[in-house]
Amino acid sequence: MNDTKKSADVYSIKTKDALGVGLHLIPKIEPEKLLIIQRRVHEKMDDYKGYSFSSTEKRALMIFFDLAQEFDNLEEFFAVCTSVPKVLFNVDCRLYIASGQDEFISVGGTEGKSPVCTSVPLEKEFTAGHLFIPIRGNHELIGQLEFKPAEDVIGCYEIYKFDDLSDHQALFFEKFVNRVGFQLHSKLLRRRSQDHLEFVRNLVKDVGHNVIVPNMYFKLFYNRLRDRIESLQTLSDGLDNKSTEEIKKELNTLYTGLVSQFNEIHSHYEQTSLFLETLLRRRHFEEGRYIVEKRPCNLLKQIIEPQLERYRSRFEERGIRIDLSMGGVPDREVRIVADVGLISQVYANLFSNAVKYTREVVLSDGRHDKFTAYGWDHLEKYFENGWDGLKLNVFTSGPPITQEDREQLYQAGFRCENTGNEYGSGHGLFFVRQVVELHGGNVGYESGDRGNNFYFILPFGAE
Repeated sequence: MNDTKKSADVYSIKTKDALGVGLHLIPKIEPEKLLIIQRRVHEKMDDYKGYSFSSTEKRALMIFFDLAQEFDNLEEFFAVCTSVPKVLFNVDCRLYIASGQDEFISVGGTEGKSPVCTSVPLEKEFTAGHLFIPIRGNHELIGQLEFKPAEDVIGCYEIYKFDDLSDHQALFFEKFVNRVGFQLHSKLLRRRSQDHLEFVRNLVKDVGHNVIVPNMYFKLFYNRLRDRIESLQTLSDGLDNKSTEEIKKELNTLYTGLVSQFNEIHSHYEQTSLFLETLLRRRHFEEGRYIVEKRPCNLLKQIIEPQLERYRSRFEERGIRIDLSMGGVPDREVRIVADVGLISQVYANLFSNAVKYTREVVLSDGRHDKFTAYGWDHLEKYFENGWDGLKLNVFTSGPPITQEDREQLYQAGFRCENTGNEYGSGHGLFFVRQVVELHGGNVGYESGDRGNNFYFILPFGAE
């Protein structure tokens, strides 16, 4: 008796340690609920007895359950859903999932050129040898999807081509599809959770790269401001030994410097606020992805010039000339219909890289030059749908990037071998690519005689 009690005590301690909570915190099921569950077990036993599934049909259900756990990847799971009926019953089938309100896409089938239905029925339907069974999600969890599907239908399963379909066959495939639906909904929610988490991780990097690191310059701005304030004190201490003209001249110099310093700090504050408001929008967190808020904008005045001003002093400190020879952006409202905050950060990343990686080159006439340039090109009917494109360039002088590095420029975490001791995380160009693709555009790189051109192309005049 004592030994039994001792074993129970040890078991309790181990269980508590493993769970990290006291056993008294583990909820216990109510007796009435337990009776309901046990009754449902008996009802299911009776149901399966009434189904009279063949051994092959039972095996199909078990195989599907096992493989749905084994192949966790969504694309592999889609193949499992269609392969089980094909292998065990030699029927062709196709799986559809909802991609939006009343929109469905085919995600897998047993035939490469199998027919694709244009509309998904909300109830089981057998027509022209094709059996369509709607896939319904868990009603309690439907709200966790990106949209509210009609009547909880998250997909459809199509089986074909039958000369005839018995009631028993229809019942079996309906039960099979019920299991597909349960697994499909669970995996879609899991993928959404994984994507959401990955977005948050990247968002943290974006905030660090585009906000926190640039904010280190506030310290520089305030140090310069402090120096000018101290100059006022120095001027005050020496008033007795200076003429009115000398004092006026020094005050004008200090005033001009303070105004310049104020404008620099204020500009940096405005851009930092814009970036934070853009990156930390509530909808980003709700959707688990960047939500682009497009509006017509003056590309030069609202996006390019504010970013150029932020980096102008840094270009000057490094002796980098700003060249406008690549064409200008018209001083008008260019209807690229862009998210001002996000595209501004695209330019901020490109100008930041230009500060760090622009190098001196020798021109054809023997002169040495070190410069960055920006501009644009109008590409007629650039996109497949016939839309024009606006190619936006940021060029930096210096040696060309190696062919091997070019292929990875816009990948997450990648840094070229010629970055030297310059600070960087390899996240900037990846962010650029993400934002541009969200706008329906694309990114690229070109090498030239005098350096490297980083560009992105946005739909122009399309919306």
